[in-house]
Amino acid sequence: MSDRNAIPLAPSAALTVETVTSVRHWNEHLFSFTITRPQSFRFRSGEFVMIGLPGEGRPLLRAYSIASPAWAEELEFLSIKVPDGPLTSRLQRIQPGDRLFLGRKPTGTLVTDALLPGKRLFFLSTGTGLAPFLSLARDPDVYELFNQILLVHSVRRVSDLAFREDLEAQLAGDPLVQDQALLQFSYLPTVTREPFPTNQRIGTLIESGALFGPQMLGPKHLDPGTDRIMLCGSMEMIRDLSATLDSLGFEEGSNSKPGQYVIERAFVG
Repeated sequence: MSDRNAIPLAPSAALTVETVTSVRHWNEHLFSFTITRPQSFRFRSGEFVMIGLPGEGRPLLRAYSIASPAWAEELEFLSIKVPDGPLTSRLQRIQPGDRLFLGRKPTGTLVTDALLPGKRLFFLSTGTGLAPFLSLARDPDVYELFNQILLVHSVRRVSDLAFREDLEAQLAGDPLVQDQALLQFSYLPTVTREPFPTNQRIGTLIESGALFGPQMLGPKHLDPGTDRIMLCGSMEMIRDLSATLDSLGFEEGSNSKPGQYVIERAFVG
């Protein structure tokens, strides 16, 4: 961003000031970045937190799901680039060494605490909705709670498949979950607007049974008795899949009342 000294950032009761440690641009409209993590910052895998930059009179903040696992020393985030977005038009220009605001209180519903016990866990995501599942997929507790974990990532273009290599390798090399992930984790990318082996939307994958490939044990359909589902992505996807799950007898969960599926809308702006 190169203006790290132009506007001084000061911590507050709600915000800390952190330093950008790395930035990766996946394509012209998608990037990820890591920042320093305060020693006092604790979160549950799947939660989001406020990220921001100085604004006119007050910080300009937006919610971002944390993509890094809870044990990591740094915090990682995945973001789209909105040319006229109040925050991302500036955030996409950050460089290592720049500073930004981090909220002190992470929260969210994409947490295992909001789900009833089950056997199979489905992470269903579009676009940057992948982020919380990157955190959850590297949480050892998830592999203790569920026998099988399937992460579905639906995007428009092949270059939108952020972190594809790590996910296709079943998180090989991860210091805490690589052994469990090799046995329990599966990744299903789907690309809707370019040639790709799988090109169906998530709803179609469910209806056709293609969601339940040979790697998935159990019934070739969603079962509210044993399956648990997390949704994160576009409002359209969440609306459509929530309606599908409701019709199949699934009940939405929350932190106060666990259920069979939970939702979170991906950040835009």
